[in-house]
Amino acid sequence: MIDSTQSFRFFNRGPSPVVRLVFFAVLSLLLLFVDARFRYLESARSTLSVLLSPIQRLAAVPGALWQQAGDFFITQSTQHQLIAENDSLHLQHQSDAAQLLQLQALQAENQHLRNLVALPLRNEIASQVAEIVYAERDVFQRKVLVNKGASADVQLGQVVMDDEGIVGQITRVYPWLSEVTLITEKDHAVPVQVVRNGLRTIVFGSGDTSQLSLRYMPVGADIQNDDVLVTSGIDGIYPPGIPVAKVIKIERDAAHPFAKVTCLPVAGVDKHRHLLILSSLPKLPDHPATGPVSDADKRAKVRRKS
Repeated sequence: MIDSTQSFRFFNRGPSPVVRLVFFAVLSLLLLFVDARFRYLESARSTLSVLLSPIQRLAAVPGALWQQAGDFFITQSTQHQLIAENDSLHLQHQSDAAQLLQLQALQAENQHLRNLVALPLRNEIASQVAEIVYAERDVFQRKVLVNKGASADVQLGQVVMDDEGIVGQITRVYPWLSEVTLITEKDHAVPVQVVRNGLRTIVFGSGDTSQLSLRYMPVGADIQNDDVLVTSGIDGIYPPGIPVAKVIKIERDAAHPFAKVTCLPVAGVDKHRHLLILSSLPKLPDHPATGPVSDADKRAKVRRKS
């Protein structure tokens, strides 16, 4: 029979736990001292870090996956929130842009009305402000309808202008509306003169809102680019001195008796909404009749020549 004391000694091999603890504690302190003092274990620590790096990364995988999963759900929620905020800001931007455009239009209209009111005109010419309510649907006709008619004492032939110059002329009157034919209407004529030298001529519409033309201008006529044309006041329709056009191109050909002169309207014939209707000028005396010359007039003419 085996003694219990021998059985205990049989399973109890090596130093006791206390001795082991003291030994490893002293060894740890010694290694710490040697490493801090002489740095002998730098290479060993580097080698161990390289060997243990895959294990550390593998151990950190579950935590990283958990964090990524949490970030994914948070990101999805944040993304939906950002999309909603972006849509809201986009709608707000569109609303603000529309309001800004409306404000700019009102400011431009206000400035245009101020320019109309402050427009210097001759004292004997009255005026009234009118608003364009319709535009001619036919693209080949340069006409508009304004909200002043016979009820506002508008008459045929009255001149219409903006704060820059002549726009057109009243050509038809209704009870509450009036038709304005623009100066760019094809073959519409306005008597003008050159500001620089006083040369009188007639400017005609070409059917294009951006062009006027001077017809029957002699090749040798004293006219230059950038010359400003104003109303001459001849025929008693247009008040004198109101800007009409500016010369932008002159083509002279010795083979033709007339030069081709292209002008640009000074007024915004297709831009503004409010216009100014000028009152009619005082009526001129009737043009003398041109009948056959009598024999007495012929004899008087011969005596004057002699």
